[in-house]
Amino acid sequence: MPLQPFHLAFPVHDLAAARAFYGGLLGCPEGRSSDQWIDFDLRGHQIVAHLDPAAKPVGITNPVDGHDVPVPHFGVVLDWDDWHALAARLAAAGVDFGIAPHIRFQGQVGEQATMFFRDPSGNALEFKAFRDLGQLFASA
Repeated sequence: MPLQPFHLAFPVHDLAAARAFYGGLLGCPEGRSSDQWIDFDLRGHQIVAHLDPAAKPVGITNPVDGHDVPVPHFGVVLDWDDWHALAARLAAAGVDFGIAPHIRFQGQVGEQATMFFRDPSGNALEFKAFRDLGQLFASA
């Protein structure tokens, strides 16, 4: 069965900054919008930035493979080459990585490339890629 697109709505404190980040830096095409929200196409998934001038980042983390992973976070699983291209583009743009691009669980089941960064409103994003996509949900 083909994957169905997911929908995620999240708060941002500034729609112009969200438009520059998601539309410009991440290259997400823009869909419908108003003065209160913007739809973006995140690789076939609908994400919606909703204006909340009081939006503040959440500071919770959980330890994963030696890193403090921000919770909540969202992102997309990319193919290996697309992940590396995005990591290079973000680094060249001076993005401040909360967790720099690296390989997690190296040599183990579920080996993956991962990186974490925040949007201008402090929402945490993770983009990852698997050497073997068949291990996406592998437990051992």
